[in-house]
Amino acid sequence: MEKYFFIGIKGTGMAALACMLKDLGYDVEGSDQDKHYFTEEGLHARGIKIHDFDPANIKDNMNVVIGNAFLEDFPEVIAARNNPTCVCARYHEFVGKFLEPYALVSAAGSHGKTTTTTMLSEMLQEAGPTGWLIGDGTGHIAPDTKYFALESDEFRRHFLAYHPDYAIVTNVDIDHVDYFKDKADYRSAYEQFSRNVRKAMVIYGEDEEARKMDIAVPHYWYGLEDNDDIQAVNVDERLDGMSFDVLFKGERFGHFDLPFIGHHLLLNGLATIGVGILEGMTPEQIERGLSRFRGAKRRFVVEKDGDNIYIDDYAHHPTEVGVTIAAARKRFPDRKLVVIFKPHRASRVKFFADDFAKQLDAADKVYLCDFTSIDDKQDGTDINIDYLQERIPRAVILPEDEEGAKLLAQEKPAVFLFMSSKDIYWLADMLKKA
Repeated sequence: MEKYFFIGIKGTGMAALACMLKDLGYDVEGSDQDKHYFTEEGLHARGIKIHDFDPANIKDNMNVVIGNAFLEDFPEVIAARNNPTCVCARYHEFVGKFLEPYALVSAAGSHGKTTTTTMLSEMLQEAGPTGWLIGDGTGHIAPDTKYFALESDEFRRHFLAYHPDYAIVTNVDIDHVDYFKDKADYRSAYEQFSRNVRKAMVIYGEDEEARKMDIAVPHYWYGLEDNDDIQAVNVDERLDGMSFDVLFKGERFGHFDLPFIGHHLLLNGLATIGVGILEGMTPEQIERGLSRFRGAKRRFVVEKDGDNIYIDDYAHHPTEVGVTIAAARKRFPDRKLVVIFKPHRASRVKFFADDFAKQLDAADKVYLCDFTSIDDKQDGTDINIDYLQERIPRAVILPEDEEGAKLLAQEKPAVFLFMSSKDIYWLADMLKKA
């Protein structure tokens, strides 16, 4: 039996992939920090061993999958690369090879790709047996899988390892500024990605940077404007869902009633519908699949506890932060909104500091947590959370411990909105006790 070892097995994509390989019958284990992450549940349920980091974990004849947070000088990576009997691959390299046999549909873009991939995973099940690998730690595969929905990350151009039949691009809003030089460089990554797409792309039409792209494959624009190929019209957005009609190339395709709340979900759903149209699905099939969507993990997950409301969201880019705060305001218009934000990557905060400050300042109270992730300062950007707090004078720097929870408890009753690409929602449990 082939043996797989994951360096950084608690990462969201890594954990999901490890579980999928285990479900296919392979021997799987891995290593990570001795700290709890929400991705551990699936690993423990399958009996997958998680070791502390140690070069001695690497044994002969292992297939070693290396998490993107671990550079080539990391001791386990060195041990694996120097062992001639081991086959090594970065996460994205392995996924690209692993998914070659399937009808692959990718969702890419700076924001919205996790939610859109989750929608794709539900819709495509109406067309045939479907697998998925999503950045929220969700994955599934079976021996009869035909379609596969994949979240495709532009980080350091890693999505160039994938060759999908169809690809959605939700936006081309510059991110990962430690790597990409400017907007043109960021845009060029998506242009390169288009050359990997086998059939067609579905792209958000109201994104100015996307409209500038030189796209090397048939493509269709989606949105609400008349120059979009896949257009939503007669839109009715309510607090209990939404309804709209879809035009494809100016002709009516179908009417949709969906349990989505929020304009961003309308757009993500419209992109997904576009793939369904191109794949020959009926409006009834598409609506049935999308109606099962109940949200992605850590994407505006709402929990009520007494007089307080707790929201967990993955927002880590200023655009996402702004959209998430606006969504919280719309859903709970008469409540005090307390935001707890933990950034990821010092370079992102330094580049977008003024924009982060502007978006966060829309909350009633703002609390900031400092950098603690292994890859926050890998590129040499050496700032701490004070750099952002200086631009939001009323913001409070929050320790991630019981004292921090007691500080937050003074804000009750409130809507507590936790935002980070890292797992800080455990603070909510401490807050409830406080």
